[in-house]
Amino acid sequence: MDGIVTDVAVGVKRGSDELLSGSVLNSPNSNMSSIVVTANGNDNKKFKGEDKMDGAPSRVLHIRKLPGEVTETEVIALGLPFGKVTNILMLKGKNQAFLELATEEAAITMVNYYSAVTPHLRNQPIYIQYSNHKELKTDNSLNQRAQAVLQAVTAVQTTNTSISGTTVSENAVTPAQSPVLRIIIDNMYYPVTLDVLHQIFTKFGAVLKIITFTKNNQFQALLQYGDPVNAQQAKLALDGQNIYNACCTLRIDFSKLVNLNVKYNNDKSRDYTRPELPSGDGQPALDPAIAAAFAKETSLLGLPVAAVPGALSPLGIPNAAAAAAAAAAGRVGMPGVSASGNTVLLVSNLNEEMVTPQSLFTLFGVYGDVQRVKILYNKKDSALIQMADGNQSQLAMSHLNGQKMYGKIIRVTLSKHQTVQLPREGLDDQGLTKDFGNSPLHRFKKPGSKNFQNIFPPSATLHLSNIPPSVSEDDLRMMFANTGGTVKAFKFFQDHKMALLQMSTVEEAIQALIDLHNYNLGENHHLRVSFSKSTI
Repeated sequence: MDGIVTDVAVGVKRGSDELLSGSVLNSPNSNMSSIVVTANGNDNKKFKGEDKMDGAPSRVLHIRKLPGEVTETEVIALGLPFGKVTNILMLKGKNQAFLELATEEAAITMVNYYSAVTPHLRNQPIYIQYSNHKELKTDNSLNQRAQAVLQAVTAVQTTNTSISGTTVSENAVTPAQSPVLRIIIDNMYYPVTLDVLHQIFTKFGAVLKIITFTKNNQFQALLQYGDPVNAQQAKLALDGQNIYNACCTLRIDFSKLVNLNVKYNNDKSRDYTRPELPSGDGQPALDPAIAAAFAKETSLLGLPVAAVPGALSPLGIPNAAAAAAAAAAGRVGMPGVSASGNTVLLVSNLNEEMVTPQSLFTLFGVYGDVQRVKILYNKKDSALIQMADGNQSQLAMSHLNGQKMYGKIIRVTLSKHQTVQLPREGLDDQGLTKDFGNSPLHRFKKPGSKNFQNIFPPSATLHLSNIPPSVSEDDLRMMFANTGGTVKAFKFFQDHKMALLQMSTVEEAIQALIDLHNYNLGENHHLRVSFSKSTI
């Protein structure tokens, strides 16, 4: 669709963004001599490099900081989920554009949405704000390329939306044209949430709707773009890729559905064009007609239709793990979908009387292999923690930010530092910096280790393993009570080598894990402690 006319709408060599009434914008790099724009007021008062989305609402939006090679189609796609796009003006030389929507309501919804979720085009954040113009009057004969693209995109969109999801007919659309992708995730060692999928697939265009569910013990999703072209690009780029290093492999097909009917906005399903939807009771929101069509589709793919999505089992990922959405950012191991691979975390609001490099190593080591820890000399309530890779730092941040350690709610953010420096030779920094690179206690050294599958948010229930036969329930209860909390419940697994133990609060469980992970139980057995997703 991008190939309708060769390139470039208009470039402007002017110091501001004024589009004064009747002003002429000369285009040095196109064969159109000029475009006449009539509008009231100008946009340069607002545009002082600010990233705010203020100003009076208008159906014309001013988009800034566009990547140089961006196309009209990509800019139009930003607006499509929110309603009909009625005009576009590209200012290529200034990396800006004006986009006009059919109604002011649609523009308000779009600005509100993108103020909460920073829009990206080609991996670059862009900025959207109301324009001072109330409408965009471009001379169509001169703005031909943009108009041609707009017509083509709108034509595709109307054909999509006119086929309602409730009457899906097999012939409605050939799979290659469908804007809906069907996604299956293999080797799911880390939780993959709806937000993770949204973050990955948004790189290829505006995602309108997502429905996730578990079927045949596999995490699956249906994801709808505004434009089949985006679905095609995403499938080409992502099919067969791993979301995280060496795991969570995406298998992507076109769905036979052309429109998803989402009833609830929650962690299982979302319609990004209708933020007002209720959250429901957490059940996946699949329309019965879609469920039937979907069952048909899975049988066509040769899969058993044992579990029809009407009775979908809710996804067994604890809610806090939805915080691992952030995790997508750093952990996405895909070309062109990279995000900061920063391995260093800044942890603040620590209890400086109690905290040690060792206690931070133990707690953060639940989510990755901690390489170095440095408690800051001049600010002992803060520390830098270097993880083995960006995936692990994201995982630790999403699970531990806001948790209580030694009575204080800790804050975990990505640091601007790339590494944690060790003190210079011969300098004593009072044991505030420690190198754990060669520690035997790393949980994730072995690729494919079971530990990758057992990463859960902090919880009051702890999973204990490596218990020798001589250690009884009473021994363990007493050890854990000695960490300062109350043991509420205990259950041995059948072989007595493992057990679940429940403290009365998550904070107590965190404390017990810090104190007792790797505790020597004798007979060459060191106790292993991790958070469990189960309750007793």
